[in-house]
Amino acid sequence: MITSNQNERVKQLRKLQDKKHRAATGLFAAEGEDLVRAALAAGSEPVELFCVESAPADLSGHPCALAIEGAVLDSSSALGSGSRVIGVFEQVWAELSADFALAVYLDAIADPGNVGTVLRSALALADGPVILGAGCADPYSPKAVRASMGAVFARPPARANAQELADLPVRRVALDGAAELPLAGVAGAGLDVLPTIVCVGAEREGLTPETLAIADVAAAIPMLPGGPESLNAAIAASIALYEIGRALGDQVQGAVHGAGKTASASGNPPSTEN
Repeated sequence: MITSNQNERVKQLRKLQDKKHRAATGLFAAEGEDLVRAALAAGSEPVELFCVESAPADLSGHPCALAIEGAVLDSSSALGSGSRVIGVFEQVWAELSADFALAVYLDAIADPGNVGTVLRSALALADGPVILGAGCADPYSPKAVRASMGAVFARPPARANAQELADLPVRRVALDGAAELPLAGVAGAGLDVLPTIVCVGAEREGLTPETLAIADVAAAIPMLPGGPESLNAAIAASIALYEIGRALGDQVQGAVHGAGKTASASGNPPSTEN
């Protein structure tokens, strides 16, 4: 049993809270029984699995399980205390392609909670990956992994810059609060011809000029007068995925329940996040 905070494995686990160490090692931590079980269900095997004495038998009996004192595990927890299980996993990135009916591109979404939430919404509402552009938070940070509720394992993210997005044979729908076309008006504009990517920017700044320039159509989510000026980026992405997914009908619904995924292991997460 690991009983010291100075144990080398514990030191490495603690370092995974730092983005630079995640980037250097290609590893990340998933904290809690639900997330670890979601990883195993998606076919992701841990590199190491730290388990306290009271951890569930199905996890403490895993071949990679390491027994650890609760106080020592607490010292390595991003939550501070209370976790009985923390798993270390390899980062996985989906290959960039147009093999989907509907996906979402995040443009400079710096909040890891929003990135994780969009991963979760996309798994529920689309058949393509979340594609991360420049300036996005690390989807393998502790906060993003928790917010994804296991979606980061079930459908790993992809990454691309604006030019790579422009080169894809897809239809790019930009969410832009200043657009005259309401989101519902996008439905009749050839959605069934090409795969569709919904492009979402940060709540305050919106999409970058580079992303707006490559959009095929810009649309806004109508809001009641007197309400907020903008929506949270994750909420806006979820609304757009639902609305466009409904317009696509069987193309998305059939794919959501039967899609495969192409992914590759890599240890170089995108852009900036603490």
